[in-house]
This record gives sequence, C-alpha cells and structure tokens, in this order.
Amino acid sequence: MGFRIDKITLRRLRMPLVHFFETSFGRTYEREIILVEVSAEGLAGWGEVTCGEGPFYNEEWTGAAWLLLKDFAIPRVLGRELDGAGAVAPLLDPIRGHLMARGGLEAAVWDLEARRNGVPLWKQIGGGARREIPCGVSIGIQDSVDQLLGKIDHELKAGYQRIKMKIKPGWDVDVIAQVRRRFPEILLMADANSAYTLAEAPRLEALDEFNLMMIEQPLGHDEIIDHAELQARLKTPICLDECIRSAHHAEQALRMKAGRIINIKLGRVGGFAGARAVHDVAQRHGVPVWCGGMLEAGVGRAHNIALATLPNFILPGDVSASKRYWKRDIISPEVETTPHGTIAIRDEPGFGYEIDHTFLSTVTNAQESFA
Repeated sequence: MGFRIDKITLRRLRMPLVHFFETSFGRTYEREIILVEVSAEGLAGWGEVTCGEGPFYNEEWTGAAWLLLKDFAIPRVLGRELDGAGAVAPLLDPIRGHLMARGGLEAAVWDLEARRNGVPLWKQIGGGARREIPCGVSIGIQDSVDQLLGKIDHELKAGYQRIKMKIKPGWDVDVIAQVRRRFPEILLMADANSAYTLAEAPRLEALDEFNLMMIEQPLGHDEIIDHAELQARLKTPICLDECIRSAHHAEQALRMKAGRIINIKLGRVGGFAGARAVHDVAQRHGVPVWCGGMLEAGVGRAHNIALATLPNFILPGDVSASKRYWKRDIISPEVETTPHGTIAIRDEPGFGYEIDHTFLSTVTNAQESFA
C-alpha cells in the first residue's frame, strides 16, 4: 500500500570536528550538514546530505545542495503517491548530477518506509547478511609522521580492524614506509582522493612493496580509462571511489579492469537504490565492496551501518564510532564500536537510533519546511 509525503523539512547544521581532517584537497575543521526530514501519516524519516562545504570531493557543496533540494528535488516528491521508497530515485533521475543532494532525500524516504513497516532500515533495503559490521578508520594527513603513528596506534588499541591513511604527492612513499616499519602486519590502505596523474605511475608503483590492501582513487575523479592502465602496472589493487557514480560506471570499470575493489558511498551514488545496484554489479563480477564515509553525523552514520549489512560488503569500511568525530552526536545513543572493531546492528524500526532533538536545535542554523 502506497503513501504520500505531506511535509519535508530541511535543516542546515554546523558541527565542529574533534580533530581536523585533511585530505589531498584540503583541511576540514567543522562540517556543514544538511538533514532531510520527510513526514507522512504522522511518521518521520531522516536522511543526511553528505556533500562537503566546498565543491572539492565532487561538484556538490552544502549551499548548492540546499537550493537543489528546495527548487528541484523536493517538488518532484512532495505530495506524490509513492508505491514505496524505491519510487523516489526514478522521480529524481531527470535531475543531472547532484547525487548527494538527491541521495539525502531518497534515504530519508527509505527510513520513513522502514518505520511505517515497523522494521529496521537494514531489513527494508534487503540487508542483514551480518549482525555486526567490521570497522576501519580513515586517518587524514597529519602535521608530522610521529603524529600519524600516534593516531594509528590509538585506533588499533581501540580495536579497529583496518587503517586507511590519506596520501598526496610529498606525503606518500616515505610516510607509508615509516608506517610499515612501525606496524608491519596491520591491514593498511592508502587513499589519494585523485591526487595523482598517470605520469606519476612510477611513484605509485613504488607502493607495491608495502603490502597495502588497496590504493583508493589515485587518479582523476572522473577517470576510468587511466585507472585501467595504471592497474595493469600495479600489483596492489586499485579501489575506485569518486569515478563510480552509478551501476553503469561500475560495470564499465570492472569490464575494463580499472580496479579490483569498489568503495560505495551512499550519497555519491544517489541513495540506497543506486548503492544496491552498484553492490549487485560488483558482486556479479566477484569484486568486493566496502562502505566509505564522508564525515557523517549520526543519521548518515546509521544509514551506512544499514548499507554495510548487504552481503558483498565484506571488507572493513570507514564506519566508526561517533566519538571519533564529534564531542556530541545528533543521535541517541551514539554509535559505538565493540572491543574487536565492529558495530552491532540495531533492530529498532528505521535507522535504529533516536534523534537528539535538544542537541539538534543547538547546532541548526537554518531550517525550512515544505508542505
């Protein structure tokens, strides 16, 4: 039986990070986050728009996402009779790009549908392959190698199963060599966020000696062909991130042998429908996937937990405890990890946590409702 969305509310949050997070394209001290609340039949579902504050990871940023939702995405969904959450993505498909904005709205409707059906979100999306998801951490570029080594040691003692370190030209081979000398046996990967070109392939080939799990998105954010050429030269698997925005991109990349692993980020592929489609393509090709992160607050983090219960998410993802990023999160209870580096999934309806409305109101600096 279908339902009709009768109200949609956008909130723009500002939340300072516990510690700065630096990638090849810059350093972040606080996050601006858009939450999407969709209402129907007295129930509310929640989604998070995961784009950054500037158009550097991809072309999206919070200011543009707000306008895109307000002027184009929300009018296509509000007041519509929906057969289910799966109907949202086709309604938004005529909008070119802006997948993170679209994905925040789409994910909110999935959460609403799960609550309406009285089931956890992971079950609503077809997940549930595991009761605990394996967790890794993503560690940004630091001010010194000693600082990086200290952070890695701290996260390993917290139980995390895999360490991802950000790299860029000048912070790569020598730094990874020092990490490997200190931690010779850990599961270690490097994430370049498109910081290199094919001309720098010899520098990336030098990473083969360090027994990395993968090198994530070393080349251009929209480049599949050059990744195929680079992968042929590397022993280390390439993990594709930014350049995989759809199941079609995944199919093309895997047919071309452009990578051996795919990172699925819910926002980057437009929500749960897109994420499941990429997951299924990779599974058919025998290629593992894992869940990437975008410095999400609690809503997006809970959605990632649900996503990571799909069967082909067999590698530790970037989903970690709330306290790694926030002094206080917007959900209750906050996301916590077990001593052995996992997060237990929850069985409450929807994404499994409560919104901390009191704290949410203190970090909200803009709000607009549509009915």
